[in-house]
Amino acid sequence: MKFINLTRQTEIGANSYYIEAAGNRLVLDCGMHPKFEGDEALPNLKAIADRRLDAILISHSHQDHIGTLPVLMRRHPVARVFMTEATAEIGNALLHNSVNVMTRQREELGTMLYPLFTHRETDRATDLWQACPLRQAYTLSGERATSRSTDALTFEFFDSGHVLGSAGILLRVEGRTIFYSGDVNFDDQTIAQAAIFPEEKIDVLIIECTRGDTPAPPGWTRAGEEQRLARAIDNAFTRGGCVLIPVFALGKTQEVLAMLYKFRREKLIRDFPVYIGGLSSKISEIYDRRAHMSRRQLPRLQLLGEPKPFVLNGQTIHDAPARAGRVYALSSGMMTPKTLSNIFARRIVENPRHSIFFVGYADPESAGGILKNSLPSEQVTIDPDEPAREVRCHIEQFQFSAHASRESMVQYAERLTPRKILLVHGDPLAVEWMRARLSLDLPNSDIIVPPPGVELEL
Repeated sequence: MKFINLTRQTEIGANSYYIEAAGNRLVLDCGMHPKFEGDEALPNLKAIADRRLDAILISHSHQDHIGTLPVLMRRHPVARVFMTEATAEIGNALLHNSVNVMTRQREELGTMLYPLFTHRETDRATDLWQACPLRQAYTLSGERATSRSTDALTFEFFDSGHVLGSAGILLRVEGRTIFYSGDVNFDDQTIAQAAIFPEEKIDVLIIECTRGDTPAPPGWTRAGEEQRLARAIDNAFTRGGCVLIPVFALGKTQEVLAMLYKFRREKLIRDFPVYIGGLSSKISEIYDRRAHMSRRQLPRLQLLGEPKPFVLNGQTIHDAPARAGRVYALSSGMMTPKTLSNIFARRIVENPRHSIFFVGYADPESAGGILKNSLPSEQVTIDPDEPAREVRCHIEQFQFSAHASRESMVQYAERLTPRKILLVHGDPLAVEWMRARLSLDLPNSDIIVPPPGVELEL
């Protein structure tokens, strides 16, 4: 069994992993790095350029896991591609949106490298995807595994509780088991229900480390955090301001809409308008269509029907003033320059009446991370093409991560006691905390931080 970390650094970037077992060659995920452009945004696909892939398995449709899949499919045209049905539907929408973004960047950056793939190529790619249900084993030929398939490598998707369609992936081959967590949450969210992962014997565990450097807050509960957010929104309105909540179009937008619906229903806050972005609206439509086809809280809630959000896009955002008594849940979650949340933040950051509430992860070097960690009256630059601005608005952090706490990740690994644990999808400090803790708690397990681009013999 061989493994190559195709993510270019130890980080949360263009996540992708190569596995070779019993003559089968496959790749788990193929993401796009959110901070780089062109070829640098790709996984290190050169490391497997001379190998024939049998299959590509996708855990979920966030950009850092599916964002460059058409490129990998172009380079390995015979590889079959598998994911859950919801991931396929959302991934189709997100990849087409990515083409639009890259086409715009081609003009802004003056690079001929963009777009990395086209709308036509995306359509051809999505036509080849095979959607698989949860908890059903399949062979790499796309057939349901049977008792006659015991000699073949099989895979099985398990609900990871992260976003709609997200899954951990269990591989079985020659009596050995490999489990890839993907992005996982072991706690219920406002919409998504907690992961249901295998508890059987696992030989190799490939596990994410997103929150490895963040301890769980003492006494934290999601219900308590929701109450705190409701009070903070009410206080912002009382000050005569509005609230900007930077969100990811997939997952965080829908969770925030569900929370705002609950606040209204429970009369925690007076009625108020909500604004979201165009891509967030498309993803929310998919959530609404699949409300009764997925494991979720509030299955009767129609996100575009009950909260009735208004939709802003790249054109209308420039004509949308910051109005008091409104919530603007706008992407991107890391406030990437030229996105709706970044444009709107520049409009309100110098006004003490307004508020910016962060509800999820933001890379410390991203515009969102810089603003989240800024001090009052500090001069910050959140768009390199715009002048620095003084931070005078109210900024607050809330803990609604869609990723499992490091404590629950450790507990899961300890229940499995795998022979080998590979630590991925985390910044260096997060990975190091997980490595040190698991090395102490599981002395009989081999804890590995896979160096990028290096083939490991497992």
